[in-house]
Amino acid sequence: MTPRPESSGSRPKGTAGEKIPEQPTAAQQKSAAKKTAVPKQAASKKAAPAKATAKKAAAAKTTVGKTVAKKAATKKASAKKTAAEQPAAGTAAVTAKKTAVKETAAKKTAARKTAAKKATTVKATAAKSAAVKGTAAGTAATKAASVKSTAAKPAAKKAQAAESTAAKAPARKAPAKKATAAKSTASKTPAKKAAAKKSAVRKAPAREAAPAVQAAAQVVPPEMEVAVSPAVDAADRDRLLGGLHHDPHSVLGAHPVPGGIAFRAFRPYALSVTVVAGELRAELQDDGEGFFSGLLPLREVPAYRLIVEYEGTVLETEDAYRFLPTLGDLDLHLIGEGRHEELWTALGAHPMTHEGVTGTRFAVWAPNARGVRVAGTFNFWDGTGHVMRSLGSSGVWELFLPDIGEGELYKFEITRPDGSKTMRADPLARRTEVPPATSSVITSSAYEWGDAEWLARRAEAPAHEAPFSVYEVHLASWRPGLTYRQLAEQLPGYVKNLGFTHVELMPVAEHPFGGSWGYQVTGFYAPTARLGTPDDFRYLVDRLHQAGIGVLMDWVPAHFPRDAWALAEFDGRPLYEHEDPLRAAHPDWGTLEFDFGRNEVRNFLVANAVYWCEEFHIDGLRVDAVASMLYLDYSREPGQWTPNEHGGRENLDAVAFLQEMNATVYRRVPGVVTIAEESTAWDGVTRATHHKGPSGFGGLGFGLKWNMGWMHDSLQYMSHEPVHRKYHHGEMTFSMVYAYSENYVLPISHDEVVHGKRSLVSKMPGDWWQQRAGVRAYLGFMWAHPGKQLLFMGQEFAQGAEWSEAHGPDWWLLDPGYGAEADHRGVRDLVRDLNTVYRATPALWRLDTDPAGFEWIVGDAADDNVLAFLRLDPEGVPVLAVSNFAPVTRQDYRLGVPDDVPAWHEAVNTDAARYGGSDVTHPDPVKPEPLAWHGRPASIRLTLPPLATVWLRPA
Repeated sequence: MTPRPESSGSRPKGTAGEKIPEQPTAAQQKSAAKKTAVPKQAASKKAAPAKATAKKAAAAKTTVGKTVAKKAATKKASAKKTAAEQPAAGTAAVTAKKTAVKETAAKKTAARKTAAKKATTVKATAAKSAAVKGTAAGTAATKAASVKSTAAKPAAKKAQAAESTAAKAPARKAPAKKATAAKSTASKTPAKKAAAKKSAVRKAPAREAAPAVQAAAQVVPPEMEVAVSPAVDAADRDRLLGGLHHDPHSVLGAHPVPGGIAFRAFRPYALSVTVVAGELRAELQDDGEGFFSGLLPLREVPAYRLIVEYEGTVLETEDAYRFLPTLGDLDLHLIGEGRHEELWTALGAHPMTHEGVTGTRFAVWAPNARGVRVAGTFNFWDGTGHVMRSLGSSGVWELFLPDIGEGELYKFEITRPDGSKTMRADPLARRTEVPPATSSVITSSAYEWGDAEWLARRAEAPAHEAPFSVYEVHLASWRPGLTYRQLAEQLPGYVKNLGFTHVELMPVAEHPFGGSWGYQVTGFYAPTARLGTPDDFRYLVDRLHQAGIGVLMDWVPAHFPRDAWALAEFDGRPLYEHEDPLRAAHPDWGTLEFDFGRNEVRNFLVANAVYWCEEFHIDGLRVDAVASMLYLDYSREPGQWTPNEHGGRENLDAVAFLQEMNATVYRRVPGVVTIAEESTAWDGVTRATHHKGPSGFGGLGFGLKWNMGWMHDSLQYMSHEPVHRKYHHGEMTFSMVYAYSENYVLPISHDEVVHGKRSLVSKMPGDWWQQRAGVRAYLGFMWAHPGKQLLFMGQEFAQGAEWSEAHGPDWWLLDPGYGAEADHRGVRDLVRDLNTVYRATPALWRLDTDPAGFEWIVGDAADDNVLAFLRLDPEGVPVLAVSNFAPVTRQDYRLGVPDDVPAWHEAVNTDAARYGGSDVTHPDPVKPEPLAWHGRPASIRLTLPPLATVWLRPA
């Protein structure tokens, strides 16, 4: 992590144009002086004696080649330049032409001659001078090796002046480690945080490199003799500082250059940066504004680490800019084609080991961005030093950060096309902060599943041919305050006791506003953090599976909110939304619609569907608001939409997306089911994608579809006073006109019990007894009708109040101390018995989508408010369902029946006393009479209880 002091820039150590001293010889290294802080007295312009000059020059921080040898003049050494021919310290570049000389015995002799003779050997060290940094202090250190030479004095004097200038420069701090006390409390705070976070990091003392290693470092091949400056050039500096660089790895890190290996680091707020490679230590030159550089005479890039000193702490870490990309060509090709079915493994933040180093890989798709940086808790939300690289034309930006792991918060800082910046949450974040906080969280899963048995048998039969009754749950309010793991201890047992086969969970994906019930998603790959971690959610799903309960989730691919930190104009231009404002803006909800025609956007959503099924073992996706996706003119007036290429109103891109999503999910995850909330008569919602219908479109490929027409019509009928129901009888029978056009679910969902629509029991007319009786009769009719069942929480015990996400179901109605508890418990007991008989009776579900599974007995008894029909299994075994929606008892009501059933017995009677009814039941078998009725060869006589539904099975 990089602590952030109060100043906005780093402290440069010298003038921009200064050059580094040459590499010392092995003899010089043996006598190198220890580093000390630069004394302020170095500002004196008076020339010091040669020996004093050498000692002060040795105190300056230099690269590995910066040492002072007190007896260098008498040791073996390379010949040195005279002060007369040496370029002045602090100039922009070394202008003298550098050439090589042969390593001969004459060179050793020349080193012992007088300063006058040394002037003739000025070219002897030109090739080696490329390995030095370029500061005046470094030059002084080099010249101090010739302390007895008359040329040493002016060089030392210049070194003193340069160091003095650096120490006195306004707004720049001296490099002395003892100067910490001069810092303010505010600047120490981030340093303390950094020290706490990296407790394992130690300060690295400056020490000499092993003589053997240093000697080897001086063997410079001929092709590397013409050296270059290692510093980052001005253009790259500006782009890195401005967050506009598309390829920081080409500039930063270690790179072979003429003269050796150039090391460049960009560490804002650092005091110093040292390269460590084995026993080799090289402190890089501070080039200002957080840039550090140095040139080492090495043949190839070594394995190295960085020691970075900040105010109050020292960190030893890997260099993020020495790593190859973590994404391969295949990943990028699939992303570009929109075919990466495991997109979540490529993009986002992933803790991993890369090239033997642990850290986190960050990757994000932002093709319009001019630059992208990562900001988070690990860099105190300043992404300046963590610049991502662009991976070609893919639009993907990537960066591997070593030593960063789980639990860290992060966002992407994106430079838009207009140069402005925006901080965005990760679209593929797999964990988020708890709202209203908006950061993404680095995470990985260590969960061990225990539902192998469930997964092995869930594909035994397709959903439309299996028992399928769903309990819809709003997780945050089912038992307010419970976490995922606490819900896992209560919800499976409750649902299993009631006999439901599945639960449908809402909301699951992260969303900023709880009142949206999860239908305005900002974290499409993250379970909401309100109730726990992703692994906590896995635990809930696992426990439900172990209890024999399937798990469906609400999935919202139709639209997303406009929050400035999420997907809207993610990289400065329309990206996930359509570029046409009329196509992008959703007219009903103030949200933005996805651009289903863009490969990468379609891939984002298709992979998301697969993600929930594979990573969280979800058994089905209930897809929200499908109708709004299918029609270009959905909720739009003339002039507010543009026809498709054929002149029609169908959204062809959305059709293609839904077909691809369904085909991919069913291919990859056997046993899952997709369910469409589609409120129109679109042809072929549950037809296979490769089968074309009369409209010319292939099917959308869903497994099931919510029957919104049945829900609306039947609730409308039940809301009428019984005396008026005969005028609306067709509302209860019309559903059988189209019952087999799709594979249907009969939904009494959350949408029907909120916002003034009243709860299910409150929709019923009459007094309290009639209301409860009406609910019981209605549920009995619903469970017998062709199609699957869905019931929202709280309606199973006849809650009188509308549901509110703020407080959830009124569980107190089931408190034994409450006077009317028996009334509510009776309705719940009925729901349990309906599910129990339903699951044990194939006639009620095996042929739900086949006309052979249904026969009317009487569907036109409007004056009696009576409906009667048969349900049959593939072997022809029937169930007789009779509903009396009048509040009167009908004695000896005759119904035609098949003549091959010798007797019928009552399986369910919603008027039973244990449910709170009047107990008009049939305890004995009912035998048919050979009297034709209703077009049947035989008939039975029943006493129909008031406001009740009765199921009879062959005895």
